[in-house]
This record gives sequence, C-alpha cells and structure tokens, in this order.
Amino acid sequence: MARASAAAEVPADAPDVEAAAAAATAVITDRFDTSAVADLDVSITAADGTLTVDVYIDVPGAEQPAIEAAAEAAAEAAMEAVDREA
Repeated sequence: MARASAAAEVPADAPDVEAAAAAATAVITDRFDTSAVADLDVSITAADGTLTVDVYIDVPGAEQPAIEAAAEAAAEAAMEAVDREA
C-alpha cells in the first residue's frame, strides 16, 4: 500500500480554507484517477496567524515517489490559494 503525507505552513490572517482545500484536492485529482484514490485527507488549521496544511493520500498501486510528489504539490497549491486570496 502506498501512502504519503505532506505539510506546509505559512502566515495567514484570515485564510480561505475552502479555497485551500479545493486547490489541494484539484492537484490530487489531476494526477490520479479519482477511483484510484483510496483515501484523501486535506487538513487545514489556522492558529495564531499561521496556516498549516496537511495532505494525506493513499493510492494503492501507484509508485511511492509519485504519491509523495502529489502530496507535496497539493500542500503547496493550498498555500498558493491562500496567498492569492490574501
């Protein structure tokens, strides 16, 4: 079973967590067929002016490096979405 998670943090005053989650999810669905993704969890926390994005993905049958790269890219896309909204 291949799994990966990635996290990133950026300063944020009033982040749009829905836009961040949508951006992260879009990266994953662009890279993997939706039916191939067994589990996807995008957790976004805003506390004390810092936004934390944690992306967990499980894609059985996919290569671990591809999964890790997708998780990292999803976390980055979420951060970029928050930056655009700011």
